Amino acid sequence: MDLRIFTEPQQGASYDQQLRLARAAEDAGYGAFFRSDHYLAMGGRDGLPGPTDAWVTLGALARETTRIRLGTMVTAATFRLPGVLAIQVAQVDAMSGGRVELGLGTGWFEQEHAAYGIPFPPLGERFDRLAEQLEIVTGLWAAPGPYSFAGAHYTLTDSPALPKPVQSPLPVIVGGGGPKRTPALAARYAAEYNVPFDSVAATGAAFGRVRTACADAGRTALPVLSAAQVLCCGRDEAEVTRRAAAIGREPAELRANGLAGTPAEVVDKIGGFAAAGATRLYLQVLDMDDLDHLELVAAEVAPQL
Repeated sequence: MDLRIFTEPQQGASYDQQLRLARAAEDAGYGAFFRSDHYLAMGGRDGLPGPTDAWVTLGALARETTRIRLGTMVTAATFRLPGVLAIQVAQVDAMSGGRVELGLGTGWFEQEHAAYGIPFPPLGERFDRLAEQLEIVTGLWAAPGPYSFAGAHYTLTDSPALPKPVQSPLPVIVGGGGPKRTPALAARYAAEYNVPFDSVAATGAAFGRVRTACADAGRTALPVLSAAQVLCCGRDEAEVTRRAAAIGREPAELRANGLAGTPAEVVDKIGGFAAAGATRLYLQVLDMDDLDHLELVAAEVAPQL
């Protein structure tokens, strides 16, 4: 099982905090450091000192890490024009020496769009835009020469289709539990399909829909199947309770809805996701100053997987 660290900096984290966590994840042997792409705190948090942009942050981390992979879970298609996004991601890939992955989704948090003046169309249109963005971004990276595209929402005319990423192809992640359009997009574009914050049973069912979509599309090699779960691991119950309180959650709720408890409990829960088909897990770390949390999981959970 490939364990990756996933953070939510919009809840309140500076660049320096993200850098410390990314370096700690790299030192502890995790496969990747991913961050959300949001501009507004959730759940009543003040978000201080304020949001940091996902791709600006990853560009900086690309120069201050050496091994760990970097990416978004997930970039909102509403935030950036696809041609600009293709340039940004390709540049960060070059800055990292080929360690970047792009998670791309529809965008969903209407309040943050209103707060920063970002248009927020209805869900059907957001899916249409996501489909066009996936085609454009991957098309620009793959095009041997000038690239043009004419869609309902975006038009590109004789783009030089530069720069190219270091990786060819650069991994694209499609995620979500949608029953129809999401599996079809994953089958067409994704190197990885991710199910965020759902039960083992629901995650397995979503994996099944992607397998079916791949078969219908004639795709023989499945994408990597992954899940994202909140993490709250402690050596004993007191440490579990302390870590849960630090993120404003209850241990019982976290055990029901995430990877929580002692290392043995977390290993057992991860085993359920592995049985459902996952080969990669994103561990959502919400207390970004608790570096011991990462070290505990690396030392006492990862070796048992």
